[in-house]
Amino acid sequence: MVSTPTRPAAARARTADTARGAAVKTAGKDPGPKPPAVAGLLRWYRTFWSALEGTGKSRNGSTYYLILGTTLALTAIGIMMVLSASSVEAIAAGESPYTAALKQGLFAGIGIFLMFMLSRINVVWLKRLAWPGIILAYGLLGLVLLIGTSVNGNKNWIEVGPFFTLQPSEAAKLALALWMATVLAKKSRLLQRWQHAVIPVVPLALGVIGLVLAGNDLGTGMIIMMIMAAALFFAGVRLYLFGFAAIAGMAATAVMAMTSSNRMCRITSWWTGQSCGDGTDANYQSTNGLYGLASGGWFGVGLGQSRQKYSWIPEAHNDFIFAIIGEELGLVGTVVVLILFAILGAAIYRVVVAQEDLFHRVLAGTIMVWLLGQATVNMAVVTGLVPVIGVPLPFISYGGSALLMSLCAIGVVLSLARVQMAPNLRPRKLLGPLRKPGRKKPRTKA
Repeated sequence: MVSTPTRPAAARARTADTARGAAVKTAGKDPGPKPPAVAGLLRWYRTFWSALEGTGKSRNGSTYYLILGTTLALTAIGIMMVLSASSVEAIAAGESPYTAALKQGLFAGIGIFLMFMLSRINVVWLKRLAWPGIILAYGLLGLVLLIGTSVNGNKNWIEVGPFFTLQPSEAAKLALALWMATVLAKKSRLLQRWQHAVIPVVPLALGVIGLVLAGNDLGTGMIIMMIMAAALFFAGVRLYLFGFAAIAGMAATAVMAMTSSNRMCRITSWWTGQSCGDGTDANYQSTNGLYGLASGGWFGVGLGQSRQKYSWIPEAHNDFIFAIIGEELGLVGTVVVLILFAILGAAIYRVVVAQEDLFHRVLAGTIMVWLLGQATVNMAVVTGLVPVIGVPLPFISYGGSALLMSLCAIGVVLSLARVQMAPNLRPRKLLGPLRKPGRKKPRTKA
């Protein structure tokens, strides 16, 4: 009789434990078939983020042309709506109804030319302009306080000739974004320490904000605060610093609001819907902007047929041009503008996530937050979600300086997207030789 060999009890126990562990591990990985609705939702979620980040089947070139196409479309809509919104007041002032639109078209042409020029230059070369740019921005912001022109209580403009006014705070946005990206990239290995993350970036940025606030422009100051926070966020600064910054920012905003009767009037009118104690209705623009949006309906009253632009909304072609879009083009027109901004933001986001260099990532991310954040604040003001703040709608509102700087910022992003399309492209292929050609040293035989 042949006996069957048996394994020791300890070996059998180890085998059982291994089988049980494998079963538990397998159960954790594959809990079984998912319901069709859940599986479809997960599949859509993966496809959406794959397309958003550009990691799917879409080519890198599509990002470049998405940014370019949406920018040109928004600029064209802006020229058209400036013509429609400004013609009535121009005729009442004895001017040509095409005056504002022609100026906007001229600045659009110059801005598009600069945008294409910047898109052909390797963005690394812009690092050399970071310090001269921020110094020039400081000089112009200081000059505006000395010889600047005050409009509606804001001292933001410098008159350059009889037909052109320069707004240095718009140029300061791009200069600050470029300078912060340059400095944070150089200190990339030290940013985990709060001292290196804060100094010298935050003090110098606060200096720019202080000069803008000295001209009584709280709206632009808020946008520059967003630019500063975006640069630090994309640089990977520790998140707890943003909590302290938010508390300090809210405290400073409250102090500035309480020390200004005009700002307090705007806040109380927005909150209560009533006029201030002296009879001033600071919510007048927002109320008439809502009337314009409501009367537009689905498809609007027709291009050029707005009634609110007949001095019901003062200077409707500036900060409240979104209300004229809603009135003349209806809900469909406003949704088209929202979709264009959403496409622009998604395309720039794809550029941001594709960058491995910290300088590129911070610069592209800061420009994205600047343009989309400013557009969000403008639309929130027009729809009455926040008190009235003087912030233009990028690419659409009337203003040469704002349009020029926005197009230049897009040119920088296009340069990043172009490098993403051709990662082996070198600066000398774009800008020529880095140094004068000299004699080649004769090769020596080994």
